[in-house]
Amino acid sequence: MKRNATIKSGLDFSDVLLVPQETQVKPENVQTATRVTRDIKLNIPLISAGLDNVTESDMAIALAQMGGLGVIHDNMPLGKQVEDVRRVKRAESAMVLEPITISPDSSVAEAVDLMKSYRVSGLPVVDQSSRKVVGIITHRDVRFFEDYAKPVSDLMTKKVITVKGKVTHETARHMMHQYRIEKLVVVDDQDRCVGLITVKDIEKMAHYPQATRDVQGRLRVGAAVHIGKEAVDRASAMADAGLDIVFVDVAHAHTREVAGTVSMIRQQRSSVIQIVAGNVATADAARSLIDAGADGIKVGIGGAEGAMTRSAAGVGVPQLSAILEIVDVCEMAGVPLLIDGGIRDGATLAKAIAAGADAAVIGDIFSGTDQAPGEVIYHAGKAYKIVNPQAKSQHRPAANVMTQDAYKIDDDTVDTSVPYRGSVVHIVGQLVSGLKTAMAYCGGKDIATFKSVAEFTRLR
Repeated sequence: MKRNATIKSGLDFSDVLLVPQETQVKPENVQTATRVTRDIKLNIPLISAGLDNVTESDMAIALAQMGGLGVIHDNMPLGKQVEDVRRVKRAESAMVLEPITISPDSSVAEAVDLMKSYRVSGLPVVDQSSRKVVGIITHRDVRFFEDYAKPVSDLMTKKVITVKGKVTHETARHMMHQYRIEKLVVVDDQDRCVGLITVKDIEKMAHYPQATRDVQGRLRVGAAVHIGKEAVDRASAMADAGLDIVFVDVAHAHTREVAGTVSMIRQQRSSVIQIVAGNVATADAARSLIDAGADGIKVGIGGAEGAMTRSAAGVGVPQLSAILEIVDVCEMAGVPLLIDGGIRDGATLAKAIAAGADAAVIGDIFSGTDQAPGEVIYHAGKAYKIVNPQAKSQHRPAANVMTQDAYKIDDDTVDTSVPYRGSVVHIVGQLVSGLKTAMAYCGGKDIATFKSVAEFTRLR
C-alpha cells in the first residue's frame, strides 16, 4: 500500500436514498432524453450490453425503437457482426438507401433466399448493366410458386411505380394508396434505383415516435470491439455498414493498449462513428481515454456487489463512488458518462442518473428476454433461456494476445441458463417508470434538472 495513503470511503447505490423535494412535476410529464456520446442523443437512458447472451440484432432493434441503444457483441465472426449492424440499419428508415436488389436473370430461389436472409418482403429488380429498374418481385409473387429454378423475369411485376428525388411520407402514403402498392421505388434522373420507401417503414415511423434514429431515419446501433488491430479492422468494417457508435469494451481500460486503440479508430474513422471506451473507475482513467479521443466513457470495475472482479480479485470501486469521482472530468470535456453494472431496477437507475450518469448499460436483467440470444426451455414448471455454451469466446482470435482482454475474469459456468423474463419491452417500461417517478419526487422535469436538484441521504 502506498505510504501515507488515505483509505477512501466507498458508497454503493444501496447506501443512499434520494431526498424528496417540493415539486410540481408529475411522472407522466418527465422527459428522459439524454446523450450517449458527444453528438448522439437517446430518448431513454438505457443501453443493452455488448454481451453474447444479451445483444444481437433483435435486441438492438427493440432498444432503438424504444428510444435507447443496443450494443452488438463481438463474440462472433466479423462478417456476422457486420451483418447484424446492417440488419439494424435496414430494420426501418424514412427511405431505405441502397436497397437489396436482384437481377432479372437470377432464379426465383435466389430471390426467396434474399428476402428471407434480409427479412424483407420484396426486391426491386435491376438490370445489371444499366442499373435501371425493370421490375419488382415480392412475397405475394412467390407465395404459391413452386418452380424456383425459373428466372425472376418470369414472375416479377414489370409495371413499377417509381418516384424521383426526396419524397415526404405524406406524398408516399398518398401514392401507395392511389396505386394500391406497398413499396415505392425511388430512382434518379437515369431511372437507376437509389432507394425504397415501404408502407411498413411509414407505419413504424409513426408507431415508434421516440425511436433513436440517425439523420436518414434509420435506427441507431452500437457494436463492441476489444483492442489492437483486430478491433480497428472490425470498427472500420462496421462503420462502412452504417455503425453509429463503436464501444471499445474491456474489463480494465486504463492501459496504453486501450488508449492506443481508441486513438487509431479516431484517426481512421473520425468523421463516421462515435467512440465509447471503458470500463474505468477513476478520474485519471477517464481523462486518459478522453484525451485519446473517446466520445463517451463507460464506468464500472467491480462496482456491483456480485461483480467477479470484486469477489475473485478484491478489486473495484463501488458504482456510486465511481460516478462521483469521474463525473466532473466528463462534464468538463462535454463527454457523457455511462454506468455499466449495478442497475437492477428503476431505483438504482434513478440514483445513478442523479449522481451524474447520462445513461446505463444493462446486462443481466435484459438476458433471458425474448429479444436476447438463446432458446427458451421448460423445466419443472419454470421457463429458462439457454445460451449455447460452445459459442463462448470461440470466435475471438487467440493467436494475438493484443486482441484479448487480459483483465477479464472468466465467470462462465457450466449452467448457461437464465430465468425467462418475457419481452424486454416490459423491463424497459419498469426501469423508465421508476426513473420518472424518482425524478418527479425530486422536482426534476428533465435529466439535466434532476441532476442539479437531486440530494442524497446516507443510510449507513
